[in-house]
Amino acid sequence: MSSVPATSLDLCPTTPVQQAQTRAFIASLQEDCETYWDMVEIGDELSRELHITPELVILYADAVEDFNPWYEGWKMNTWHIEGESPFGGAIVPPVMISHFVLSVQFDHTKPFAIGSIHTFHDSEILEPIPVGATVRITARATDKYEKRGRRYVRHTVTVEDVANGTLYFREVRDILSL
Repeated sequence: MSSVPATSLDLCPTTPVQQAQTRAFIASLQEDCETYWDMVEIGDELSRELHITPELVILYADAVEDFNPWYEGWKMNTWHIEGESPFGGAIVPPVMISHFVLSVQFDHTKPFAIGSIHTFHDSEILEPIPVGATVRITARATDKYEKRGRRYVRHTVTVEDVANGTLYFREVRDILSL
């Protein structure tokens, strides 16, 4: 059996929800869009809270095939358990939180900016994040610069515990804006 679609119709959305989402996406391409450079001002700050459940950690660890018992704050038919790591209970995989920065960095109330490419990030892990923590991810636009005729927006990111203020993670990331 071939995994190559027989016709282009095989690639068409099959459910009414998929069809509606596809039509909405295609319609959005007709809208006037700004570039990320135009949408962001230095000093703009966005933040969101994220509760890091054992299930979220499992989904991430399975997706990146990072099977480490330190991350296991669950057990089949028991679910939430403390887990074990050299830091006490179960911890979040170190760079998992970086994947959620994008959901904070872009203002979801505005149309998605066209031509944005993540070109750089420098992550600093300060403390292990315990599974079950609720963190606040804050992204602040700190610079706009041009390099070799291309425009970049720099953000600094912090991740801190909502309950006790522990600073877990810092990151600097650049977005190239076409």
